[in-house]
Amino acid sequence: MKRNLEPIEYKEDTETLAMFAKALAHPTRIAILKHLENQSCCFTGDLVEVFPLAQSTISQHLKELKNAGLIQGELKPPKIKYCINQENWKIAKKLFQQFFD
Repeated sequence: MKRNLEPIEYKEDTETLAMFAKALAHPTRIAILKHLENQSCCFTGDLVEVFPLAQSTISQHLKELKNAGLIQGELKPPKIKYCINQENWKIAKKLFQQFFD
């Protein structure tokens, strides 16, 4: 059997869903999102007080969520204020709902 070496072309929605799923693939990130959903915004230091993790670990999880577009950060020197990216949050909900239907 000969393998097809052509690259797979995915729909944009499929790639977006995979990006969101990858960001949600760690329980701490899900917990951070649940915490942020109940807050208007918060700082990294606030999350360190809520979760029993090092600040650097929290920062890495925030970076992953931000890179996926699920949260956004606003620089308030010397801190960064994080909140859910409402536009992308709606997109993620829609894509996951379509996937599971």
